[in-house]
Amino acid sequence: MTSTTVQVLEGAVSEYVTAVIGGQLFGLPISRVQDVFMPERLTRVPLSPGEIAGVLNLRGRIVTVVDMRARLGLPKNDAGRPPMAIGVDLRGESYGLLIDQIGEVLKLADDGREDNPVNLDPRMARLAGGVHRLEGQLMVVLDVDRVLEIMPDMPAAA
Repeated sequence: MTSTTVQVLEGAVSEYVTAVIGGQLFGLPISRVQDVFMPERLTRVPLSPGEIAGVLNLRGRIVTVVDMRARLGLPKNDAGRPPMAIGVDLRGESYGLLIDQIGEVLKLADDGREDNPVNLDPRMARLAGGVHRLEGQLMVVLDVDRVLEIMPDMPAAA
């Protein structure tokens, strides 16, 4: 008899790529993450919403870069560190989510994921697909589809 049944007894787990934006820990499902890169030679797009930082060419693909601080209604980053971007894909289009800092990959049990708490900042709650309570901090799970729903009628960030 082999001991392969041990894995079956464990609960389902999900892997998240973690990122820090404005001091808050976020997690993106690893299945949605294509790459992590430093955005260089960003070209502004005239008349685009303030949340669109611009576009760039990444290994032959045109990538639309979304400023996650603007998307979350946070002030611009003045820490002086170069921003990082997490590459994601939606319906065949490539996007880069501009973040302050990339973290590690975490494996977390699916049954540890909770609905958004009622006291979660509404700017985060509209982009979140739940939370995980980690030691001493809350990891907000980003819903990539919601993050990329950038409505043209949103007022541009000042």
